[in-house]
Amino acid sequence: MIRLIGKIILYTILILICLEGMVRVLHLYQQYPPYEINDLNVEVNSPNQEGYYVTGNRRMNFAQYHINSTGFNSYREFIPTENDVEIALIGDSFIEGFHQNFYESTGKKVEELLNNDVKVFEYGYSGWDLADQFHLIEAYKDQFKNIDFTLIYMKFYTDLERGEYEPNFYRVNLQNRLTYKIKDNIKLLTYAQNIGIFNPFSKLKNRLLGHNEIEKEYIDNYASEEDTKKYLENFNKLAATFPIDKSKTVFLLDSKKTSPLFLKYCDSIGYKYLDFGPAMDASKKPTTLIYDQHWNNHGRNILASVIANYIKKQKVIN
Repeated sequence: MIRLIGKIILYTILILICLEGMVRVLHLYQQYPPYEINDLNVEVNSPNQEGYYVTGNRRMNFAQYHINSTGFNSYREFIPTENDVEIALIGDSFIEGFHQNFYESTGKKVEELLNNDVKVFEYGYSGWDLADQFHLIEAYKDQFKNIDFTLIYMKFYTDLERGEYEPNFYRVNLQNRLTYKIKDNIKLLTYAQNIGIFNPFSKLKNRLLGHNEIEKEYIDNYASEEDTKKYLENFNKLAATFPIDKSKTVFLLDSKKTSPLFLKYCDSIGYKYLDFGPAMDASKKPTTLIYDQHWNNHGRNILASVIANYIKKQKVIN
């Protein structure tokens, strides 16, 4: 009996080792880059690293990322000059673009559509809201003073839940937890979590602890009148803390998923916004990934075209 138990344990260990090797060789695990809060209190990916971002249990999406010296996924370094025409593209994971090879990013597409007469700097970071984005511009004001156009991708109903900026040390410090380090070093555990094997255990733990199992669902085209009022107040607080340069700042948004009150407010006070929604809606092909809400390559092509056409109308390039 003891020998049988010993064999079961041995074979189990050998099987797990083989599975670990298979997951590593086939790169089935999600490799998210380490991140940090830098000296300017901006949360960024740790600079100068490369890797592959994987989604799905059969590598449904496999894309290479390249983190530059500033801490953002980009094919170029951010060195603005007074002579060149430069565009800053700021946003969350949609701009960060881990679902697309870094050399096929939205910014790269914009440059190619404009015959490489402009440079696009993509300041994208997963989970950012408008407070993060405004703080970024202030923190890197020496860079932004030489940038000609600042395009801020925003989602009104999810990006204005706070009216002041505080760095998220809690999220960054999670990387130091033992459970995080174990999962990061044992790729089989990362793969198992990504395909939902541990979900029943998480639900059981929540029930035992008395936590509500109903997860908050973000609906990006609806909010109550009270929430909308709060979001507008938060926007005004942020704008008071981080003054907006109306001459070169443009909010990149989908008007169908934005409060009409916000659009009306922008019109009344002179804030510019670029609506990419109609171009996306006119597409006969899907603009997002099948398994994810992020833009696919076609969606990024459309967005790049909208941006490029806007820049052409400004007549800053030949």
